[in-house]
Amino acid sequence: MCAVVGVFNVKSASKVAYYALFAMQHRGQEATGISSSDGKNIWTKKRRGLVTDVFDGEENFEYLKGSMAVGHNRYSTAGSHSVLDAQPISAKYKLGEISVVHNGNLVNKEEVRQRLIDEGAIFQSYMDTENLIHLIARSQKTSLESRIKEALEDIKGAYCFIIQSRSKMFAIRDKYGVRPLSLGKFENGGYIVASETCAFELVGAKFVRDVNPGEMLIFEKGQEPISIQLYEPEPRPCAFEYIYFARPDSVIDGKNVYEKRLTMGKILAQENPVEADVVLPVPDSGIAAALGYAKESGIPFENAIVRNHYVGRTFIEPIQEMRDLKVRLKLSPIRELMEGKRVVIIDDSLVRGTTSKQIVKMLKEAGAKEVHMKLASPPIKHPCRYGIDTPSYEELISANMSEEEICEKIGADSLSFLSIEGLKESLGHDRNYSMVSFDGEYFIA
Repeated sequence: MCAVVGVFNVKSASKVAYYALFAMQHRGQEATGISSSDGKNIWTKKRRGLVTDVFDGEENFEYLKGSMAVGHNRYSTAGSHSVLDAQPISAKYKLGEISVVHNGNLVNKEEVRQRLIDEGAIFQSYMDTENLIHLIARSQKTSLESRIKEALEDIKGAYCFIIQSRSKMFAIRDKYGVRPLSLGKFENGGYIVASETCAFELVGAKFVRDVNPGEMLIFEKGQEPISIQLYEPEPRPCAFEYIYFARPDSVIDGKNVYEKRLTMGKILAQENPVEADVVLPVPDSGIAAALGYAKESGIPFENAIVRNHYVGRTFIEPIQEMRDLKVRLKLSPIRELMEGKRVVIIDDSLVRGTTSKQIVKMLKEAGAKEVHMKLASPPIKHPCRYGIDTPSYEELISANMSEEEICEKIGADSLSFLSIEGLKESLGHDRNYSMVSFDGEYFIA
């Protein structure tokens, strides 16, 4: 899960890309980068850190010249934590210069990488994204469009690519549409493509539509975007985008994230009622589900856990020791709202169980009489291979313990999850969703 953005035919495109990446900071906090083009050259700046840290002065945008830019916020699912694994990836090849950003995960990355190495390719990073650069560069086709099409035939997985040459931009979504990608338009006629629609509001763009699964959009100066349907769509958007990753004000494939989370909470209450005095959310991604649970159950809602927003998301932090410390740095209970009460605590999901255990302990130390943990998603029993850095089977607590065992381990008085059927009902039955973390159905092999 990363954030990608492409800006075309817009004055100071790199600054627009910066604000879009800022709006999507929640999708990745390890590194960020922007490439821009002035029609003659491609300029790139990338580094580990948050958007505001990396682009901390006006001189950044004076360097990143031009009316076209692509940008990326990194959340590592492939590669290492080196600055070399930050994006965009830029390269010079026979037809000129290109810069690529990618959200997703290529499931045949090792196979393709080894083949390319055997053929003499020299890799600069461990990212699967670099495979695409090599495939494009080694193609014998005479146009970048043809080279991209040929390169895509060699890769499998969940992907959203935005590719920038000196004069054109290409936006591509895999045929399953696992990761989100949307198209927006500016009043002056310029365009923006981004992982989430929340980026459009900030930069003053109007949402046009989602990029279709299997579609490639080509942006060229003086023309409307050209749409090419590369593959027959087989939509399987990722359910986890609605559960956890996306910002609540984003609309993904026509569905508002906040409304879906509210519905998850309502159905969770129907499936898992409990006698309690107050419903509390784990902020921020548990808030909408907790409101839904409270409304459906009739139990009062209290926003009684204060989040320190200057501490990053614990699920994204890759180092376990830091994750444990961050829970206490990040969350602080309001004792007066829970002391002596039977508390229902709503979180979006349970991965390793470490965070949940500390939250239960924290609430009981704050005086809660009972703590009932409710999760607004099914048990995560399988690692995801499509762009979410869920751990191995050994680290996934629901893959190794029953609900009763987990409840005992985290110290809760009860524990329950939203069912898979409940999640499907929450999202709607109009399409299939990628639920590999819950059902282990790996549909891209």
